[in-house]
Amino acid sequence: MPDEINPRPTGDGHPDSTPPDQIASQAQTMTSPLTHFDHAGRARMVDVGEKLETHRVAVAAGRIAMRPETVALIQEGRAAKGDVLAVAQVAAIMAAKRTHELIPMCHPLLLTRIEVGFEIAPDAVEITARVETRGQTGVEMEALTAVSAAALTIYDMVKAVDRGMVIEAIRLEQKAGGRSGDYLRPATPAAPPDGH
Repeated sequence: MPDEINPRPTGDGHPDSTPPDQIASQAQTMTSPLTHFDHAGRARMVDVGEKLETHRVAVAAGRIAMRPETVALIQEGRAAKGDVLAVAQVAAIMAAKRTHELIPMCHPLLLTRIEVGFEIAPDAVEITARVETRGQTGVEMEALTAVSAAALTIYDMVKAVDRGMVIEAIRLEQKAGGRSGDYLRPATPAAPPDGH
């Protein structure tokens, strides 16, 4: 059996019989507590009932890398399935609104704004999504889900001509609102010129 699922031996060679709730308690004192787990280490949906309603904003981004010929196909509207970016935009909006059905511990939210944008690069489509609400929990997962759905839809729309596309760098760029405060991803330093 793999070592990680064997009982942990104690000093006298017997399996460690530490109760699960004590293990969870020890884990929480060693690291920052994860709010999606209870004191016994079981998954739970966080109770946000006592939190104040505030304006919440999240911006996520990602990209789907592809051959330059595939980028041209999208840009020129020659894909057999239709307008790739228009369909991806609708998919992203739909996915953001249904995030709670896909990610188990997400709360259903009344979203007040969803914006999805695309930027064409020579060998990729860059995707951004901005999601807003006024509520008791943030919209980071909704923004990330929107970007993911847009990238998957682009893949589906043109996979017949380029199955080697790569969905990558899906990330939270910024968030605002809520008790945890604001977040802004640090800028990535520019790469030095070749030969330096």
